[in-house]
Amino acid sequence: MDKNIRICIVGGGPAGLSAGMYLEKKGYTNYTILERLDRVGGKCWSPYYNGRRYEMGAIMGVPSYYAVHDVEEFCGITHDGPKLNRNYKDAAGNVIEPFEPKKNILKIPRLLKMKKQVKKLGELLETKYKGYDLNGHRGVSEGRYEGFSQTSAKREPVSGVNPNLKDLALPFSEFCKLNGVELIQDIWIGPFTSFGYGYFDEIPAAYVLKYLDFQTCMNFVKINLWTWKDGTQSIWESLNDHLKNPARLNSHIEKVERKDGKVYVTVNGEVEEYDKIIVTAPLYIPNKRDDGQIGMVDYFDAREDEKSLFSKIDYERYDVLACETKPEDHPEISYYVFDNMVPQKLGRLMVYYRRWKDTKDQVITTYALRKHKDRNEIDYDVCKKMVLNDLKTMKNPASNVVNEWSVYYFPHVFSEDYAAGWYEKVEAMQGKYDTYYAGEVMSFGDMDETAEYSRELVERFF
Repeated sequence: MDKNIRICIVGGGPAGLSAGMYLEKKGYTNYTILERLDRVGGKCWSPYYNGRRYEMGAIMGVPSYYAVHDVEEFCGITHDGPKLNRNYKDAAGNVIEPFEPKKNILKIPRLLKMKKQVKKLGELLETKYKGYDLNGHRGVSEGRYEGFSQTSAKREPVSGVNPNLKDLALPFSEFCKLNGVELIQDIWIGPFTSFGYGYFDEIPAAYVLKYLDFQTCMNFVKINLWTWKDGTQSIWESLNDHLKNPARLNSHIEKVERKDGKVYVTVNGEVEEYDKIIVTAPLYIPNKRDDGQIGMVDYFDAREDEKSLFSKIDYERYDVLACETKPEDHPEISYYVFDNMVPQKLGRLMVYYRRWKDTKDQVITTYALRKHKDRNEIDYDVCKKMVLNDLKTMKNPASNVVNEWSVYYFPHVFSEDYAAGWYEKVEAMQGKYDTYYAGEVMSFGDMDETAEYSRELVERFF
């Protein structure tokens, strides 16, 4: 492709900024990144409180976040944040140690069985489900894999046929039952459901295992985690500062027309002409959002195939509160509340996070889900009230809410559409209409998976 083509990138989150970086590395410098907000970073949002940054979005990474490490190297930064740790409470606010046999004598048989099932799953993923951990979803519903290996930072291209991969379209709970590893859900649920990615009885196994592949999940178990002193947003702020063409903030895209081999973007009242466009912003948002955010099909000259496919996308209603506490009520550590990570407890506090261990003059952040595909959605204000009541039950009551966020989160399709080849159909459209689709839904809704997908998109098409 001509290195001088004009490329528009929609979105200044990890996917969009990474697309700019990888294009730049390949010699494409005539790109423009348009961001609707007054900041970069997307769901990596790290506001300030009392001179330090806290996390409203992404919190951490692991050593296998190769794309994030690419950004670190490009910018000359590193993961220099506070060390993380956590503990557990039950729904009544009692501290528990669910994985410690000495503290759970009656549960020793279950814990031993769980340990065997974790080992079994690891073996199955390496053999029966070879190719499961590639970034993106190309070919999975057809029983094949195609992409770049994620076993090392080299990310060498691999491909093959494996009919067993079709099992990944099943809801994760059914996948686990099929393979006789139901108990591993007790481990995988912490970094999955509490981080807002839905429930195991509704979300296809592909999403769970592409995010929490075996080595990534073991890093979470061992607390072998990365953080950044100035928050995850600082990664993308630094990248934006190092790009030849930083994102243009406060860019309101009113219309996109694709005709005669050109892409015409009306942004802030002015029409700009491009040759190609990469969409890393939401492709479709069901229902009107209070923040006014809309999907690509609402401002593009969307074609029927785009409308038909993207209308299958749903997303999670995931709410975050940043709360002050009195010093005597500040938690000594972050806590998971496994009892509340079930569909029956929609809207309840699932985890709360203490970022800074050396002071109590900082906020804690709380996380709750209020949607399941088979249940009525919990109203935002009702959810907020339940979370604040749960903090009281946890004996860490909030004295004030200083920030709150209900963001468009984890776009995905459900098992029926996944199995019917949704991803293969969308991938077949890449480049059609001079348009490329990237961002969360094309891989997974964490910062590394989205950045990695942008890398692969550039490798494949540019």
